Amino acid sequence: MSSNGTEDFRSSFFEECEELLESMHDGFDLLAGGGQDGETMNAIFRAVHSIKGGAGAFGFTDLVAFAHQFETALDHVRSGKCEADAELLDLFRQCGDNLSDLVSAARNGGDVPPRGAGLLELLHDAIGTSADSEDDAPPDFEPVTLDIGAGGGADRVFTIRFSAAPGLFASGNEPLVLFRALAGLGRLDVEADVSGVPQLDRLTPQECHLAWTATLSTRASETDIRDVFEFVDGACRLDIDEEAGPADPPEEVPAAGLPSLSELIGGGDDSDATQETDREPEAAGPEPAATTAGSSAPRPGGTIRVDLDKIDKLINLVGELVIKEAMLSQSITDLPGQTESDLSAALESLKQLAGEIQEGVMAVRAQPVKPMFQRMARIVREAGAATGKRVRFVTNGDYTEVDKTVIERLVDPLTHMIRNAIDHGLETADQREAAGKSREGTVTITAAHRSGRVMIDVADDGGGINREKVRKLAVERGLIAKSDTLSAAEIDNLLFLPGFSSKDEVSEMSGRGVGLDVVRSEIQTLGGRVSIHSEPGEGTTFSISLPLTLAVLEGMVIRVANQTMVVPISAIQETLQPRSAAIHAIGSGGWVLKNRSGLVPVIDLGGFFGFRGSVADIDSHVLLLIESDANQHYALIVDDIQDQRQVVIKSLETNYQQVQGVAAATILGDGRIALIIDPDSIARGSGGLGSGHSSFQMAV
Repeated sequence: MSSNGTEDFRSSFFEECEELLESMHDGFDLLAGGGQDGETMNAIFRAVHSIKGGAGAFGFTDLVAFAHQFETALDHVRSGKCEADAELLDLFRQCGDNLSDLVSAARNGGDVPPRGAGLLELLHDAIGTSADSEDDAPPDFEPVTLDIGAGGGADRVFTIRFSAAPGLFASGNEPLVLFRALAGLGRLDVEADVSGVPQLDRLTPQECHLAWTATLSTRASETDIRDVFEFVDGACRLDIDEEAGPADPPEEVPAAGLPSLSELIGGGDDSDATQETDREPEAAGPEPAATTAGSSAPRPGGTIRVDLDKIDKLINLVGELVIKEAMLSQSITDLPGQTESDLSAALESLKQLAGEIQEGVMAVRAQPVKPMFQRMARIVREAGAATGKRVRFVTNGDYTEVDKTVIERLVDPLTHMIRNAIDHGLETADQREAAGKSREGTVTITAAHRSGRVMIDVADDGGGINREKVRKLAVERGLIAKSDTLSAAEIDNLLFLPGFSSKDEVSEMSGRGVGLDVVRSEIQTLGGRVSIHSEPGEGTTFSISLPLTLAVLEGMVIRVANQTMVVPISAIQETLQPRSAAIHAIGSGGWVLKNRSGLVPVIDLGGFFGFRGSVADIDSHVLLLIESDANQHYALIVDDIQDQRQVVIKSLETNYQQVQGVAAATILGDGRIALIIDPDSIARGSGGLGSGHSSFQMAV
């Protein structure tokens, strides 16, 4: 096989691993919620087993070794040899985290996480086995007839003809496991048909070349037998016929001496049968535990895997289509008479079609936040262990879809916020008990779509923000003056200042002066906003507002000193006419606006960018009331408002450089470039309350 082909299969394996790990974590969540059914444990076992099988095909020995021991422990619970109590389930979760680390290490060529051996020792202690109890020596290749003995006394006899489809191994299934399940229904005699096994030089090891004919004497029904093959439906050929009467009981052969299917085709131990080199991309993995009875998770339709670079290229092309449509619309507007009317109707259809294509392409990049939330569950467990606090983690809106790029860049901010909630927000167990609360704290993360944006809330039920302490620390660190009068919201926002930390000691969790300012900065680069709401004694909620995608933006097109610019709609609270507004002049050429929230500074956008000097007649302009991420308000002076539309975002940093007050750029219908302003950057860079100018100059 070519190197490109091997790399494709390798990438396919790691993509499947993501799905399998998600299925595993779903199962653990169901078990933790009291779903102690056998199917949930089966789904977890199959996920780990499938990962092990694929890892063996690519030579990831560390991953195979750990997964093998892990699935052995899972099998003890699955077979009823031990019970998955809360302590063992917590250990399983830690093993699942380590399995994820091993997958990441295999994918990126990184170091193997060091804690695996310690977890395996704990596993063996918990299930009462020895780490050296299994014999992994591979047997010689020799097809044999399988004869599995089980209790007889049946009054119905079934003949079962079974052969595997090419994708059976790729889905993590093992025929021997099926036969053992059949043996549990009665007395089973299995004979292998080796006529389809080719010579070794033509043998495809990832495919099963054997077929079997089984005779089952049982009191079970045909439905019960078919249930055994439920999870290989579509990956095998199966015929079941009932005979007229019971057959003579076959001679029993001890099951312990039976070779596995992997042994028959030259593999290792009985659970390594899924080790292969050519993986079937369309092969179905185990059914996710989250889709078992009682789950509200939507069932996806058929899926294909597409490289993200191809999707990004398609998105860029659709963006160009939208720009060309805007240019055509502008050209038609300039045409006279009836021609304009006729063309406008056709253009409207084109515009609608381009919009639908754009929405469809954007939806391709949209991914549920569930995998990211599952990663946060691990952060909660580790942070709880580091702080000695018992923490319950609750998620809502797991299937809310967000642009994949946004999801990837949200991981670090959410990690910091959750650690902050556990370390700073939640009280100790004794403090909570003294306050009349449960000794176990709760951290809740919620995702939802609201008004064309994605809202993510991270909430804790802790003691809330100690505003007196925050203010005192801010004064000590020189962040504010002692005489400053701050509202509760302004005190809360001090947490976002660089270098602010409420921890006096440096620990693994905090106290190094790298705080929520990093979170705000990262959220802002995504075009988002973050705010705080806290109630003393009840807890704190961090709310993140994000665009659905980083490719398009709903904006208001404005004119300033003969320059066309775009202001994000999400930042605009309202538009005002200065004549009807309460405008007051202050200082030299400055103004403030009096509205419901008090006195609001007025900033001349043209003066900020150096397009013009002082505005003499403010009444001939328009005011945009802006709300920044820090819940600060100010008004922008613009010349007029031209339109409200979706614009295609073009990175200014990629094509030029970072510019203060500018978030990105776009191309208008007339072919000109318009700058998309950054309201928060303008608020930080303005020359002060009521100033119409700043020292920043830019030539366009």
